[in-house]
Amino acid sequence: MIHLVIASEKELSTIAQLAHTIWNEHYVPIVGQQQVDYMLAKIYNHASLVEQLNEKKHVFYLIKNNQQNIGFVSVSATTAHDFFLHKFYIDQQKSNAGIGTQVLDLLIKEIGPKSLTLTVNRQNFKSINFYFKNGFKIDRVEDFDIGNGYQMNDFVMVRKLS
Repeated sequence: MIHLVIASEKELSTIAQLAHTIWNEHYVPIVGQQQVDYMLAKIYNHASLVEQLNEKKHVFYLIKNNQQNIGFVSVSATTAHDFFLHKFYIDQQKSNAGIGTQVLDLLIKEIGPKSLTLTVNRQNFKSINFYFKNGFKIDRVEDFDIGNGYQMNDFVMVRKLS
């Protein structure tokens, strides 16, 4: 059974471990090993995760299949009813078809947004298709300088909810 559990600071090391596994499996073909290593070191070190949790007000959820951690999501409110989906990662080795949609449905039920916005790499076709299937539309194209000579070349996608 799939469920979401709000993560506290003590679960941040679990999130970092999941990110390391998932990013190395999924993103190396898209952006290369050097950029994956850079982004993991920058975004998923303990100090950065604590800052995201406490100062940037991200709410992290561990995704559990029964009691096994299979991924994580994080969101933050941009207004009282609009949210930004910062992270949505599931270990494909531990999941099966339909889990992503289940997780998204659970998250929407949990936070009750009027809109949900995210960014996704323009070469991440599997994820883009997943978001299209789940009601997201491309709002705009953006490129983000993330340092060390790396760029994130993303679509900004939005799902409006009633």
